[in-house]
Amino acid sequence: MGKAKPRSGWVDTDEAIELLGVSRATLYAYVSRGRVRSEAVPGGHRRSRYSRDDLDRLVARSRERRNPEKAAEQALQWGLPILESKITLIADERLYYRGRDASRLARSSSLADVAALLWTGAADSAGALGLTKLPGAPRAALPEGHFIAAAQAALAVAAVADPLAFDLRPRAVVQTGSRILWLLARVATRGKAVHGSIDATLAAAWGVPRQVDLVRAALILSADHELNVSTFTARCVASAGGSPYGVVVAGLAALEGTRHGGTTARIEASWETLRRARDLRGALADKLRRGEAIEGFGHRLYAQGDPRAAVLLALLPSSKAAVFARDFAAAAQDVLGEAPTVDFALVAVARALGLPRGAALTLFAIGRTVGWIAHALEQYAERAIIRPRAKYVGEAPAAIS
Repeated sequence: MGKAKPRSGWVDTDEAIELLGVSRATLYAYVSRGRVRSEAVPGGHRRSRYSRDDLDRLVARSRERRNPEKAAEQALQWGLPILESKITLIADERLYYRGRDASRLARSSSLADVAALLWTGAADSAGALGLTKLPGAPRAALPEGHFIAAAQAALAVAAVADPLAFDLRPRAVVQTGSRILWLLARVATRGKAVHGSIDATLAAAWGVPRQVDLVRAALILSADHELNVSTFTARCVASAGGSPYGVVVAGLAALEGTRHGGTTARIEASWETLRRARDLRGALADKLRRGEAIEGFGHRLYAQGDPRAAVLLALLPSSKAAVFARDFAAAAQDVLGEAPTVDFALVAVARALGLPRGAALTLFAIGRTVGWIAHALEQYAERAIIRPRAKYVGEAPAAIS
């Protein structure tokens, strides 16, 4: 089975004109007004190419003007932009945070610097993730593997105790975001000793201090992924004027869903079953014959493979679990023709490091909180409520005689 050809993020002049249905002069006018980005074709003589994302956005807006009812019907389908954002770009098989390659940031930057980049636009950790008001250890702890519920409970209590919870000015939200992230780290480690940074604190509490770089990379690569369901949920709460605590509580509720971050639990279950299989490819094929899903492979936005997973799998330490992770990924590639996603990679990280049950989702949640705070900041600045319309398809009202 051949792979689908990935869609390029840039198109030539003829294709741009065809997509928009306009003249060459109109295309150039869009460029001059800043509505469509263009760049010179490398090696081309006075030739340009144009941003596919910008063209798609113009086409969508034109469709809305011509047929607003149809546009409303399609507004929440996968892939159609519904909000403008300066935070994350997914293009050309890569993930970028404010124009910077997330894969490179994961290998070279601190979590504080990435948080500062996403929250303020500048990769300067001064004031980001500081220890100025470190939350205390949570008083009640749920059984292992219930991080989301414990985090939501702790956030609800902290929100009531924080007099600045509803101070929505940018600087205040950054400070609140720092307190929230440290609180989540304290919940994840059950109040164990702090070690300077969130990633170091997690690694030390989990007994893998020498693997702090891998823990940090997992957090950074989980930080944001455009308008996924948890981030959209978080932005809706922010648009209503909810506090950053409420934003994160809502984001966690969506993230835990079985079609989102909760996928990691099913991947963990498959991992335990398949690691005992003598013929891994045969076992995967048998799952398909039984109509069972093989989750953690194939991402709709990355035809050539999720770059986040590639980074994390490459950073795994030498261990039996790491060998199995690569064998599992290779077998799935043979059977499905698809590469691993970040969900699979987070499970691989947790297994390779021997982390507690549910740690893959914990890493995902703490990392993604950085992105939710960034989106909250952006939405607060918009000062507009997110309010999609519904197309009614139920019973018609009774006629009034």
